Formats: sequence, structure tokens, C-alpha cells
Amino acid sequence: MYKAVFIDMDGTLLQKDHTVSEVNKNAIQRLLDKGILVVPISARPLHGLLHITQKVLPDSMPVVSLNGGYIYHNSAIIFQADISLPEVTKIHAELLLYDVSVMYYSQMKWFATQSTSAIIKEQRITDVAIQIQPIEQTIASWNTENSGPNKILIVGDTDLVIEVEQKMKSLYQDKLNVFKSQSSYLELMHLQASKTKALQFLMNRYGILREEVIAIGDNYNDKEMIEYAGVGVAMGNAPEEIKMVADYVTDTNNNDGVAKALAHYFPEK
Repeated sequence: MYKAVFIDMDGTLLQKDHTVSEVNKNAIQRLLDKGILVVPISARPLHGLLHITQKVLPDSMPVVSLNGGYIYHNSAIIFQADISLPEVTKIHAELLLYDVSVMYYSQMKWFATQSTSAIIKEQRITDVAIQIQPIEQTIASWNTENSGPNKILIVGDTDLVIEVEQKMKSLYQDKLNVFKSQSSYLELMHLQASKTKALQFLMNRYGILREEVIAIGDNYNDKEMIEYAGVGVAMGNAPEEIKMVADYVTDTNNNDGVAKALAHYFPEK
């Protein structure tokens, strides 16, 4: 029997207009009524998630943001992992060599050194304003707070992102998680921060076994959790590489693919 379902947001639960369909809401409510743990798990920062999840899920459900770098539950942070400040300084210097937009996410705040079209696009999905300031100022404030970024997001042309990905992996493969969340989005995180690590953390917290978990996603940052879960579901709009590792391929995000997957694994009696 399945006891937990982890659902990615963009390209999975959310339609192209960034809303959750009534069909998907009803499907999730049926699981909640059965006592199933339903967890949104997203690359988005928490402030880009709560206005959506609070309309679909009760506060008793944890919310995984920043690809597992920040987990929120009952108005409290139950897990976070950040990148060390010496690494941030090195990464920033390396990225200056590329024509990319770089965003630094730390808890409920996010930062950049300049505004770009990519940053403006990200701003549209969150009510929290980005802070544009020199990286030295941001690092100084983190040093005072004894914190750092939970995620660094790099956005650029697809071919350039591939080049940056290769460079970051060559430098930080044994220090950071480096992976694409979309073809033009590259994410850097602490080694203990990933969607799969978040699954494991919450499984331990709730006493849930791997074979009792379903994970649903659509993109490269979902691949590992789809492979790890007892059942991995890929969306119909997922790249072929993601579909290949899934146990089941459902419909697209714009055609209630989540609800159809849930109906497949939790059929009405």
C-alpha cells in the first residue's frame, strides 16, 4: 500500500498558467481523505510555493522547496542545507566568465547582482521582491547571520548552460549537487540537498518505506527521485530521458496528468 506521494510543481501539478486544476485538486483531496501523505516538491523557493500549496493542501503537509534545500512544515523549517560562503565566492567568480543570469536563494530571500530578463521572469511567480546588490554585500550579510544560499540558479541559453554545467561539475562534483531543472536552468546545491534527499528525510520522519512512495515529475531535476521512489511517474510532457526511467508515464500537466496517475495507482472502488 502506498503511503506517500511526492509531486513536482511546474510542468507537473501546475498547468501552463501556474494554477492547479480542479480535477487535480479533487484527486489530491481523495488521497488526503485516505490518510496519504501528499508532499509538493519543487525547485521553487518557498515564497513561490505557499500561495499555491495553501489552496490545495492543509498545513499538516510538509512543503519541499529549492529542490530539497529547504523543507517547511507547520510554520517551521524542519530542514535546510546551504552552500558555504567560500564556495559561493569561488562560484560567483567563475560565473562572471559566462553570459548568464545568476540568482542566490537563501531561506525566504533571494538575491542577484543585476536585473535581467530571466530574473524578471522569475519575479512573476513570487510576491517576494529580489534584492539587487553587490555579491560582497550579500555575502557579508550571510556571514553575519551564519547562513548562506540554499540554491544558486543559473539561467542562460541552452548550449551555454550545458557548457557551464560541465565546468561546474568539473570543479564541484564532489562538493555540490549540480543539475539542470530545465534545459536552460542549472542549479547548484549542497550535497545533502536534492529531491531524493528530501524524500529520504521525510520517509524517515514519517516511518515510510521506499516501496510505499510514489514520486511524480517532469524534468531533469526529478529524474533521481523518479528512479528512487517505489513507483516513479513521468509526465507526458517530460523529456524522453525522464520517461525512460519511469515506471509509468501519465498525461501532460495541461491535461490533468497527475490526477490520471493517481487514479491509476489509487483506483476508486
